[in-house]
Amino acid sequence: MLSNRPRFAVDEMLGTLARWLRIMGYDATYEKDHNDDEIIKAAMPQGRIVLTRDRELAARMAEMGLYIHSDRLEEQLRQVWQEFGLKPDQDLARCTVCNGELQPMEAEKAKDKVPEGVFLMNHEFFQCQSCGKVYWRGTHWLNIKKRLAFLDPGQSL
Repeated sequence: MLSNRPRFAVDEMLGTLARWLRIMGYDATYEKDHNDDEIIKAAMPQGRIVLTRDRELAARMAEMGLYIHSDRLEEQLRQVWQEFGLKPDQDLARCTVCNGELQPMEAEKAKDKVPEGVFLMNHEFFQCQSCGKVYWRGTHWLNIKKRLAFLDPGQSL
């Protein structure tokens, strides 16, 4: 993993944003059911930038926090993308469930872990090293790419 990529701690008001940052290849913890002090305590030692809809928490984090203005996902992604110069990278995508790192997996090992049709139509599979969830680039991948295209029309995911 590239060490110069920002790492995020995302508060519970921004769970969907956390998931999409993971799809883009960014390490983004989801701080659900944690109070502000717990979020700060977890984020600071790891050098994580706290993304929040809580103005007070963002202020407490100073340069290591960002208040997210909108409650619309596209605007949230655009704000974070502009603030930190994010570059989506499909090869660094993370588990959308637990934030674990994805590693390529042999197709035969995926056979019993995915629907038969998925196995027959795909040759490339990835598995989360933390929770074991299996991923593939099916038709949903095109929808993901389209949804992120607004960030930088010249860039491909």
